[in-house]
Amino acid sequence: MDLNELIQVGVSREETFPVAEENAARHVGSGSARVLATPWLIAFMERVAHRLLIELLPEGYSSVGVIVNMRHLAPSPIGSNVRVRAEVTEVNGTRVGFDIRAWDESEAVGDCQHERAVIEQARFLRRIETKQKNLLK
Repeated sequence: MDLNELIQVGVSREETFPVAEENAARHVGSGSARVLATPWLIAFMERVAHRLLIELLPEGYSSVGVIVNMRHLAPSPIGSNVRVRAEVTEVNGTRVGFDIRAWDESEAVGDCQHERAVIEQARFLRRIETKQKNLLK
């Protein structure tokens, strides 16, 4: 499978996420404030990139995150909405690079360079199953 035929540089996806109490830094344990936690911002960013690839890949394939280089630029309070836009910047073998940006209602809140590896789901699950069996030995 040639990913360059399926995934074009420049293709993008955008989604908006409400910031709930469960997304707060103090809830996650990464801080004490009622603002969007950095781990949740990363999760939102990865989610948009993953969903973009799912739309483009054939059945039986998915992707996993392998690199995240993110800057959390500003706080987003509980009750705000965070808009995340992921754009494909590179396709190299089974790896897909993304430029991801995030904004709340007031300002830019994050930017990220992210890389995902395209996987064949059945093969990936067999690998996990082998590891689980080795844990039981």
